[in-house]
This record gives sequence, C-alpha cells and structure tokens, in this order.
Amino acid sequence: MSQKLIKTDVALVGAGIMSATLGALLRQLEPTWSISLFERLDAAAAESSDPWNNAGTGHSALCELNYTPADADGNIDAAKALGINEQFQQSRQFWAYGVDNGLLGAPDEFINPIPHVAFCHGQAGVDYLRKRQEALAGNVLFEGMEFIDDDAEFAARLPLMAAGRDWSDPVGLNWYTEGTDVDFGALTQQLLNYVGRDSNLYFGHEVRNLTQQSDGSWVLKIRNLRTGEDLRVEAKFAFVGAGGGALHLLQRSGIKEAKGFGGFPVSGEFFRCTNPDLIAEHSAKVYGQAAVGAPPMSVPHLDTRVINHEKGLLFGPYAGWSPKFLKTGGVMDLPKSVKPSNLLPMLSIAPKEFGLLKYLIGELSATGADRVKTLSEFIPRATGGDWEMITAGQRVQVIRKDPNGMGGNLEFGTAVVAAQDGTIAGLLGASPGASTAVPAMLNVLAQCFGDRLAGWTPKLTEIIPSYGQKLNDDPALFRQLWDWTNRSLQLTAAG
Repeated sequence: MSQKLIKTDVALVGAGIMSATLGALLRQLEPTWSISLFERLDAAAAESSDPWNNAGTGHSALCELNYTPADADGNIDAAKALGINEQFQQSRQFWAYGVDNGLLGAPDEFINPIPHVAFCHGQAGVDYLRKRQEALAGNVLFEGMEFIDDDAEFAARLPLMAAGRDWSDPVGLNWYTEGTDVDFGALTQQLLNYVGRDSNLYFGHEVRNLTQQSDGSWVLKIRNLRTGEDLRVEAKFAFVGAGGGALHLLQRSGIKEAKGFGGFPVSGEFFRCTNPDLIAEHSAKVYGQAAVGAPPMSVPHLDTRVINHEKGLLFGPYAGWSPKFLKTGGVMDLPKSVKPSNLLPMLSIAPKEFGLLKYLIGELSATGADRVKTLSEFIPRATGGDWEMITAGQRVQVIRKDPNGMGGNLEFGTAVVAAQDGTIAGLLGASPGASTAVPAMLNVLAQCFGDRLAGWTPKLTEIIPSYGQKLNDDPALFRQLWDWTNRSLQLTAAG
C-alpha cells in the first residue's frame, strides 16, 4: 500500500486551545500559508480544553491566592498576579477582535460574566485578604476589587456558603465583580471552525514520530486510527500542542532543547452539583487557600460554570495520581518519558517535594465522607447526595533540569520549548494554561519566527492593541481596551 503524502507549511499537533489559537493567529498573519492539524481523538478540545476537564476560570489572578504570596512579615508580592493579569488581557483582546472580525461566533457560547472571589476563614486568613486587596486594588488591572469581612454582606453575596455557617470563625472575601467563566471547549471549536475554512483538520489521526530533514523541515509519521492508513506529512514548521502528549513527541523529535525535561502527572476529580436549587443559589467563582504541599492546580474552589448556556456548579479539585499523561492515555506514559537526560532531574524531585507527596498520599486515602467534609468548609450544609464525582483532565507538571546542577525543579506554570532554528515548538505544563493561550502563542511566534516578527507587528497590534505594552503602566489605555472587550464579548457586569 502506498503511503499518503501531505505537504504543508504548518503542522499543528493536537486540537486543543493552544493549537487552535496558534492556527488562528497564523491564518491572520500569513493567509497564504497552508495549515494542517492532526488530532488522535475524534473531536476538538476533548482533553484538557474540554469544559468539564478544567475550571474555566479565565485565570487573571483575581481570585487565585497562590499568585499573591505573603512573606514572613505578611507583605504581599503582587508581581506574579500582575503578570498573569496582563497576559489574560491579551487573550480578551484577541477574542474581542475575533468576534468583531468574524473569526469567532456568539461570545456567550464561550465567555460569560461571573464574579471572581477569594475566600479565607480564620483571623490570619482575613488579615491576609485585607493586605492582598490593599496590594492589588491600587493597580488599574485590579481596580474595583473589594475587601469584605462583614458577615451580613458575605451572606447577601454568597447565600449558599453562608447558610449554617459558624460566624464565630471570621470570614473574609476579596470580591471582583467583572470576572469571567470561559468554556474553552466551545472557544476551541469556534477557533478551529475559522482555521478549518482554509485548512485541513484531521481527526482520528495519531502522530507517531517526528524527524527533521536536512533542509530543516519536518516529517511527521501519522497513523489514521480509523482506517489503519499511514501518512507521511512534510511540514516547514511543526507545533506540538498535544497537552500531556507533548513531552513524548518533543523527546522523539530529538531536539536538544527538550533534553532534561520530565513530567509529573497529577489527576483530579470534581464534585458536580446535581441539585438545581443549589446551583441557582450561587453565582461566583470562589477560590480558597491550598492545603500545605498542594500544587496550585489543586486550590479548592466552588465554581459557577456556564456550558451550553446552562448554569452548573463544581467543587474541587480532589487531587489524585495516575501515570497517564492524558486522560485517554496509557499507564506506560510516565515510564516511557524517562530518558537518560532527565533521569536525575526526575529522581531529585522526591526529596524536594515531600510536602506534595504527603498531600497526594492524603488525597488518595480520602474517603467520600472526607471529601464532603472538605466541601463543607465552603458549603456548611453540604450533603453528598447533592453531588456526583466526575474525573477532571490530566495535568503534567514540568520537571526542568537545573542548569547549574544535576538535579531538577518541579514547575507549575507553562513552558514553551522551541528548537533554536525555529522549525518546531511545543508547550509543556499546566496552570494558568488555557487562559493565557494567546501570550503563550505570541511567545511561540517570537521564538520561531523572529525574522518575520517586525513585519507582523502592525497586524499583531491590530489584533491585540496592548501588544508589546504593559497596561498596568497606562491606565487610560487599559480602560479603553477593557470597555472595548466588554462590548465585543457582551460582558455586562454580573451581580
């Protein structure tokens, strides 16, 4: 049987939010380029981008306390929160441009206004939230953030969390009305509908190997899982946006930039509310404080979701562990990722991350009653009968080789891995992930198409008006762009 040959300028591996975003950007920047996308599953956004596999928070550091750590003296470090919020503003602008220019359809299918709320109980937690609000609210990116420690106001805004609460335990909130809930599955599908107008999208196609040719181009060996047919794809540029599957493919590519990277998989589960009365009683994304040793993606939160125009309610995540790198992956994913170049970095993690390991062991041994007890910190009258357990998406945290030693460091962000010649790139890691897909893909463009970036800058500035700027340094520009994105995305203020 002759092997099918496909020649393309750009090959995108994976049909999640990252590949969809990069494809849409390249379609705008270079409309004559051919783009081909390959996804091993039968649908777009079926792994981490699926709305039930993530919290859809629209991470902008409004409520995530791990982005505003306090030092020993109680001083708040707001630098990371400011950086992540800046990144999310770029995503908002890209989406607003997409709606205005026909790349995207109805915005209420993928983004809806929901308050973002940070929640602490106990006097130390309340004092921390007071200082956090003082540190953030003076920045235009966090303008309007409120500090609330009045019990009656708490009850008025969060009645589900107030009912049955012991008010002798002080409670506090940082409240930001104009947060968002994002259905990254619907957003991905809309972006791929646009990319697919002039590109070929191949579902049920698994990339088995990548090999670089002498001219710098890449050959991808692909299996059509539906027919068993093998394809040979020749691409001038390849992007590996395969979520947890990206590490294996980058390792197979042989690029030196991928050497030394390892992955630590963390799975999770959520309680999904089945009681319509409870769902109707809560309208906010409320984030609490992480348990000692817990990774940032395991911060407990009570999340209002809007999926297919229907309101839902999630609580979690409850962390677990699996050697799989994808929800639909295999138990050999972790062992197969161990290579001579990353063995020592991976082995060095255990003694450094004892708190994390202790946390995971505790989570794995938790009973159903233990999980309801955790939920009751948010909803005092919670009963297990109002909730069902669902499995969330698999996350693979980055283990990066220490450049100054033989060990490695566990990272909880996202990392772009790009070859020096700019012909291939991939994305590793997790949170804040999808919310910062646009700046992540701008990073890919900068690393891989540096020779074209100057020529692209006018178009990129049209798509993302704050491109190359910090909005926190220009309050007038921020407010102008905030108003524009709110209008285009139809984000009327939530109550």
